[in-house]
Amino acid sequence: MYRAGIDLGGTNIKAGIVDEQQHIIAEASVPTNVERPYQDIIRDMAELVKTLLKQKGIGETQLKSIGIGSPGTIDAVHGVVLYSNNFGWENVPLTEQLRQYFSCPIAVSNDANCAALGEVKAGAARHAKNAILLTLGTGVGGGIILDGKVFEGAHAGGAELGHTSLICGGEPCTCGRKGCVEAYVSATALIRDAKRAAQQYPESSLNAMCEGDLSHMNGKIPFDAAQDGDTAAEKVVNDYICYLGETITNFVNIFRPDIVLLSGGICNQGKKLTEPLETYIQDKCFGGSKAFIPKVACAVLGNKAGIIGAANLISGKER
Repeated sequence: MYRAGIDLGGTNIKAGIVDEQQHIIAEASVPTNVERPYQDIIRDMAELVKTLLKQKGIGETQLKSIGIGSPGTIDAVHGVVLYSNNFGWENVPLTEQLRQYFSCPIAVSNDANCAALGEVKAGAARHAKNAILLTLGTGVGGGIILDGKVFEGAHAGGAELGHTSLICGGEPCTCGRKGCVEAYVSATALIRDAKRAAQQYPESSLNAMCEGDLSHMNGKIPFDAAQDGDTAAEKVVNDYICYLGETITNFVNIFRPDIVLLSGGICNQGKKLTEPLETYIQDKCFGGSKAFIPKVACAVLGNKAGIIGAANLISGKER
């Protein structure tokens, strides 16, 4: 039997057929063209899956389930995208529409949830049953896996790890609150703080690495400058590690997972990111070394995590 996973993005719809060993045996993508009616986008999702099945000579009766990872606020119980800013969607009955094309069970979850489940099924957390994933990108997404299943919360809109409060009344967040985790540990926040440091300290190598144009700032530059001993950059990186360490500590104290995973371009820093975080949480987590301290690691599946996780939404709920 096979499962299909769909990673619905603002630029592309990606889909894959996943076998029982969690290998993606066929995958493809098509442009999303988000300005179209949602019915057209869902039709393209269905056609993409049908095309992949045909390519591999797999009949639809061999398709155990289909899962979709979508950005936005998801009502997973009813299969509805309640709101997605990326698409301008409100109350889109995604699974109901997709059932017009398939007879197998269909499920939908937030894309960060799917990425977390994918890493548990086939990636950096494949030997774990309980994991937390933080996606450190333009914003901060989060996925919680408990006993091998996605934890959605009792109602839609739960498990939004990026929109928990880190500093009350702090930096403005895209959600309208101030001081959210996203406002401090996203790549956007790191770049903002690096730009501020470069402006405050004109002699800092942060400016030289941007070639005098702060619009060139990215998440790699402050780490590189700190590695070279630049004092301003060191403070930016140390503050970032502190913010992220406090965030991880909070989630460890609540969930005490087997492992904490990080994804996004910042993870290219590897051990320069994870080692100080592991030291930080060992010191800060409740119980300290007397309690279980999870490993902090970088996700390894990249874009494949969303497809594999989505493909396992049904099996993950059935475990």
